[in-house]
Amino acid sequence: METYSVYVTAKNEAEARLIAKTVVEERLAACANLLGSIQSVYRWKDQICEDAETALILKTSANRKTELIERIKQLHSYDVPCITCLPITGGNPDFLSWIEAETN
Repeated sequence: METYSVYVTAKNEAEARLIAKTVVEERLAACANLLGSIQSVYRWKDQICEDAETALILKTSANRKTELIERIKQLHSYDVPCITCLPITGGNPDFLSWIEAETN
């Protein structure tokens, strides 16, 4: 059983909520946590930028990870959205089984 935490940043809470609700409804993720407003500093097109964004963490199974990434890209307003997948290497076995069940 392979499961992942998927970290995403969005331009605002409305976009993060849309992504979260859509991917959970489509069973691409078992759940989503909106972490709220964050301040991001990054380089884009050779300039240093500072923006407020909203972070979210999604939980998914290995068999849905690629489809989840593609769906987020479709829903996202950025040209190159931040989407990173971190393997969950341990935790509550019941919770990890629930992730698997909700994304199948």
